[in-house]
Amino acid sequence: MMNTNQTLEQLKQLKLQGMSQCYEAILDMALHEQPEAHALIGMLAEAEASQRVLHRTQLYTKLAKLRYSTHLEQINCTPGRGITKEQLMLLADGSYIERSENILITGATGCGKSYLACALGKQACMKGYRALYYSMNRLIEQLSLARLDGTYIKWLNQIARVPLLILDDFGLQPVTHEVKIALLQILEDRYGKGATIVTAQLPVANWYEYLNEPTIADAICDRLTAKAHRIKLEGSSLRKQKNN
Repeated sequence: MMNTNQTLEQLKQLKLQGMSQCYEAILDMALHEQPEAHALIGMLAEAEASQRVLHRTQLYTKLAKLRYSTHLEQINCTPGRGITKEQLMLLADGSYIERSENILITGATGCGKSYLACALGKQACMKGYRALYYSMNRLIEQLSLARLDGTYIKWLNQIARVPLLILDDFGLQPVTHEVKIALLQILEDRYGKGATIVTAQLPVANWYEYLNEPTIADAICDRLTAKAHRIKLEGSSLRKQKNN
């Protein structure tokens, strides 16, 4: 006769957490309620697959370092908002990442640009894509640090490999020539290999003027806008609404 406790212990030793939890729950059921062999195997396999997806999502979300922990279902798509549920549905499966299509999110301060970008980042993690979030301030700090400690090339390579890069608050402050060159290098390395989400208060039409170096501006804007979904968020500040 099969020793169920031994089987349960073996599942745990093999680190099959989903299977072991499911099997333990089944063992707690009355004998006549327990599934037959084929159904049992199906349930165990499904439980393990679900557990692995959950673990992967948690790991990818942690590594992404998203500013907000939010989901697409929480995004406000009311009329006049500048984004519809249909648009979100088109982006929800993450296929834009496979097609290396960027997402450019613009709008006034407090309108939810970062919130939307992080929701898209979280959704990407749930779909099995690695993501990485940087505010522009943090990107500039990391750039300086990488140059000082000799890890600049390694850092660029890490960013190049991540399927989804989120650059938040683009255009808020002036950037040096060195930062523009680094940004161009990042976008060049990623072109055709992954997707980039950019949030900015500045309209896309003003990015060229903001960068203020014609050759570099041309190259950066071309790589960002060539294959891009543009979302212009409208409405009053969500921060003010929360404070009222």
